[in-house]
Amino acid sequence: MQIDWSVILTFLPQLLAGAKITIQITVMGLLGGTVIDTLAGLMRACGGPVLNAIAFVYIELIRGTPIVVQVMFLYFAMPVLAGMRVDPMSAAVLPIVVNAGAYIAEIVRGAFLSISKGLAEAGLALGLPQWKVLLYILGPLAFRRLIPPLGNQFIVNLKDTSLFIVIGVGELTRTGQEIMASNVRAVEIWTAVAVLYLILTATMTATLRVVEKRMRIL
Repeated sequence: MQIDWSVILTFLPQLLAGAKITIQITVMGLLGGTVIDTLAGLMRACGGPVLNAIAFVYIELIRGTPIVVQVMFLYFAMPVLAGMRVDPMSAAVLPIVVNAGAYIAEIVRGAFLSISKGLAEAGLALGLPQWKVLLYILGPLAFRRLIPPLGNQFIVNLKDTSLFIVIGVGELTRTGQEIMASNVRAVEIWTAVAVLYLILTATMTATLRVVEKRMRIL
């Protein structure tokens, strides 16, 4: 069978629809994960023993199990355990949320711990409450340090959406598989899928680099 690159144009609308779902899952997952990771990271860096322990258990539990196992548990085991059926889209978004939250929480913790304690002590000495010290003094400095590792984690989470093929979510990889099954054009279709992933990750990388340059520490 000869390679026919024009096949890609025929199925491009379907692939773009799959890429759209990939983007939706990634954005929703990262938005939810950002809330969780900020809370968990602060609990690890600035919380007391109890809050630290709670965040530690959550982070180790999520980081210690593969995301595909979490997806399968949520989609197939939860109906048995709780009698609650989870739709494929929710079963895809929730693991991204909890995974992003767990991994980025450690990035947040490291960013806050990398800042000199003298800055926090100076803020407290001026009479600022601890939450203002975190928000106005430590927060901006920590955010600047967060951007490079945050970008890496965002890209990992975007590519992790390809694993949701196991529960039938119509994201980019699943769409490519369905198209290939109908016409057996493996080279053309998987090349197109790979290029679309490269475009998505390159766009995300470029955006984060712009943010990093604007907030670069002199």
